[in-house]
Amino acid sequence: MKIEKLYPVCKDYLWGGEKLKTEYGKQTNISPCAESWELSFHNDGPTALSNGERLCNAVTETDLGTNSKKFPCFPILIKFIDAKQNLSIQVHPSDEYALKYENSLGKTEMWYVVEADDDAGIFLGFSKEISKEEYQKAIFENRLTEYLNFYSVKAGDCFFIPSGTVHAICKGCLIYEIQENSNLTYRVYDYGRKDKNGNTRELHVEKALAVSDLTAYQPLKFGPNVLGECEYFHVERMDLQGEKMMRTNGTTFHCLTCIDGVGLIDGQEMKKGDTFFVPADFGAYSVKGNMAIIFTTI
Repeated sequence: MKIEKLYPVCKDYLWGGEKLKTEYGKQTNISPCAESWELSFHNDGPTALSNGERLCNAVTETDLGTNSKKFPCFPILIKFIDAKQNLSIQVHPSDEYALKYENSLGKTEMWYVVEADDDAGIFLGFSKEISKEEYQKAIFENRLTEYLNFYSVKAGDCFFIPSGTVHAICKGCLIYEIQENSNLTYRVYDYGRKDKNGNTRELHVEKALAVSDLTAYQPLKFGPNVLGECEYFHVERMDLQGEKMMRTNGTTFHCLTCIDGVGLIDGQEMKKGDTFFVPADFGAYSVKGNMAIIFTTI
């Protein structure tokens, strides 16, 4: 398999904006364009190749690499998120809970802030430990945000979010997310909004109560240039000025997304918003130009 540019599926969630189309090159007729699923094997939004074939159908085990074999399915999903409005306050289950009750993986994830308005921020975890009774009362009294950490954000900030952490991306954030291969979200609070059909969106309070971590959130930090790392993914930022030689060695594919600038990957044009898949057995390849790149491996 050669190095392939990926073509994402986009999502029109009601809180989304238009930047992914106007500034990041996403070709879609949907509006708003809330998310683009850059690397996805998930049935809810599988990534395609230039010929229209699904990436998940085109790759072999050798293309994915030996590190992927320890997982029951393809382990990650990568997306851009453009939040013109606040996302719901939500939580994702652990693998143990999700496999038992949902026949799915859970969701540990990380966010890299690509762009942020001056007043942009996120809710992330509880500011202090609370009881399940306090949590439930705060949900039904619409006071949950009083118990959550609010972080003002700027471009370049990064947050690691273990499953069970209550969180929400707020308006004015454009985020690059690397997560487990799951589409499970339990909404806890949604500001009373209605969908395009005039219906209040479903909440999942009982499930959220069962899976939420009620301890005080402790931010995790990683080493130089490492944005996040867990059993599912390893993520780095690369700031390129000139040419860099890269190599896959059979253990893992490489996923590279340009978040700023322009250049070439193995001779193919690479610009802001583009994502490329490098097979695990490809070997040496070059990346050159003036670009900021998010680089993900298993």
